[in-house]
Amino acid sequence: MTPSDTLGFAARAIFSYPLRSSLLVLAMSIGMAAVVMLTALGEGTRDYIVGQFISLGSNLIIVQQGRNETGGLHMGNLATPRELTIEDAASLLRNNHVSGVTPVSIGTAEAAANGRLRETMIFGTTASYVDIRRFSTSQGRFLPDEDWQRPRAVAVIGSAIHHELFDNTSPIGQMIRIGDNRLRIIGVLSPVGQGLGFNPDKMIFVPIATSLIIFNTNGLRHILVDITSRDAIEPAKVELEQIIRERHGGELDVTLTTQDAALATFDRILGMVTMGLTGIAAISLVVAGILVMNVMLVAVTQRTAEIGLLKSIGASNHVIMRMFVTEATLLSLIGSLAGFMLGHLGAWGIRMSWPFLPAWPPAWAIAAALAVALCSGLVFGIMPARRAAALDPVLALTGH
Repeated sequence: MTPSDTLGFAARAIFSYPLRSSLLVLAMSIGMAAVVMLTALGEGTRDYIVGQFISLGSNLIIVQQGRNETGGLHMGNLATPRELTIEDAASLLRNNHVSGVTPVSIGTAEAAANGRLRETMIFGTTASYVDIRRFSTSQGRFLPDEDWQRPRAVAVIGSAIHHELFDNTSPIGQMIRIGDNRLRIIGVLSPVGQGLGFNPDKMIFVPIATSLIIFNTNGLRHILVDITSRDAIEPAKVELEQIIRERHGGELDVTLTTQDAALATFDRILGMVTMGLTGIAAISLVVAGILVMNVMLVAVTQRTAEIGLLKSIGASNHVIMRMFVTEATLLSLIGSLAGFMLGHLGAWGIRMSWPFLPAWPPAWAIAAALAVALCSGLVFGIMPARRAAALDPVLALTGH
């Protein structure tokens, strides 16, 4: 019996039982679609977060209060870390590797203007922030480049705040009340969208000294330090730690995070999440393979007389096994291809629903899912095939 004859036999058997074959194909296609969609979602999330970090600037160091290492308990560990201050940020400018420093303070407050009121996020920063984040203004200008210690009663609003409080009218020159402070609007930020948990479109930007008055604090959220080149990041990190240590009484009570370190951490975490999602989805392919085995076992019982006829005209046990294994594998292949198309349709739906998420399934996940699906059909098709091959031809002809 030639391979083409075996394939033809398997195809005829599949089409002879359309309901049974359709259910098997459906089970396999659901498993395959789950793998494609979940891996697309995982990879899309990873690419989105990596892109957001890259948008911060390629030579960035983030200085945050507190140490993220855990060590043995000693009296030095019991001291409360000092707050990061504007003076700390200004001191970092004297390093030769630093091209720019931006102190940041973040909080929430009620903003009122034009007879409307809403709770919003207040972002205290300096004029250099738009250069680091590559933002621009659609109206007016950004914060003035002046003494960081000097509070100014000015504000720049995000595009969403503009539409919510002022509709389509120009807000430039109008007053906005934030808490107990009245500020004059000098600019509107161009639309940016969601990124790393923040949406600048829904934020109000004020000078760093003004934000500390609004929040009634002296401490910063963090400091962004722009380094002159990528080669200078590591030596700059060591020198910046020394500057902070000198200012904080000999204690290094801050954490300096480079962009590469943050990217590597997120990439590792999200890669493991994607692998986990792939493994969970792959279980459904194994379950579908077990279903193939169960149905094929029933098929052997239903087709006992057919098997007996084949053996009576000279078909060997090996040929009988090959026919049933081919049928199971063919069902798995059809289901996998259908699931592949269904999964890509689902990934397309994700991209349409969340345009910022590049939900494309990785090639390795598709190849692995196809391999698992085909192996499931092959492995779980062996037992029914062995059972069919072991039938006695005389008893099989009588339907026993």
